[in-house]
Amino acid sequence: MKQVLVIEDQEQNLYLMKYLLESSGYRVVLARDGREGLDAAQRERPDLILLDIQLPTMTGYEVAREIRAAPTLAAIPIIAVTSYAMPGDRDEAVASGCSGYIEKPIDPDTFIAEMERFARSAAEGPSPAPSEDEGGSE
Repeated sequence: MKQVLVIEDQEQNLYLMKYLLESSGYRVVLARDGREGLDAAQRERPDLILLDIQLPTMTGYEVAREIRAAPTLAAIPIIAVTSYAMPGDRDEAVASGCSGYIEKPIDPDTFIAEMERFARSAAEGPSPAPSEDEGGSE
């Protein structure tokens, strides 16, 4: 069973992601702010991290950069799950070290498949930048 660290400060989003992940057979570790998320990543060494960008104590961008700078954590796929949907937000998430980007509100019917697609892509190897248009072909 794969372990997923969810770093999210909004209770409803946290509950929904935890429910969807556990229903799909994942073991879930929760963190409610950036610092707690970094500590949990170091302690648990999860297979995947779902990361909100707007967090207390430090932004998701800062969390992603610190995870990428830690040799023991650098290979863990990080997926930004955020309501930040302005032009450039996806690029900033990728530049900070995220392997993928899922916009909130999440769609419970497609969330797990979308997350797994990003995780598979990350496992296949790093790509310098998204090479295809990701603008909603779902």
